[in-house]
Amino acid sequence: MAVLKGLNVGLSFAIEIAMLAGFAYWGHWVGDGDLVEWILAIGIPVAASVIWGLFFAPKAKRRLSSVSGIGLSLALFLMSAAAVFHAGQFGPAIGMAVLAVVNRALVVLWQQW
Repeated sequence: MAVLKGLNVGLSFAIEIAMLAGFAYWGHWVGDGDLVEWILAIGIPVAASVIWGLFFAPKAKRRLSSVSGIGLSLALFLMSAAAVFHAGQFGPAIGMAVLAVVNRALVVLWQQW
């Protein structure tokens, strides 16, 4: 069981990275003009990183409680998946959404927050 719990922690990290990549992809896709594309592709993931670091990171000073933290982190993951879906990448978006829901369910089940 310890191995599965470790894999779930690794999956959490992978989904966090995928979330940032998804926001960057969407920002580049939705932007109108090179400058706007780059500003959105960099700015949105940076904003998500700041939010993550303040409220979700394991050593955050203002880390949210397990209920709100798990729920809101899932919301961020699903927002990124929705952005990727909006950009026309249906398979990756659905895969990310499914993995995020499974991961957050296991985080609750195994009390990994």
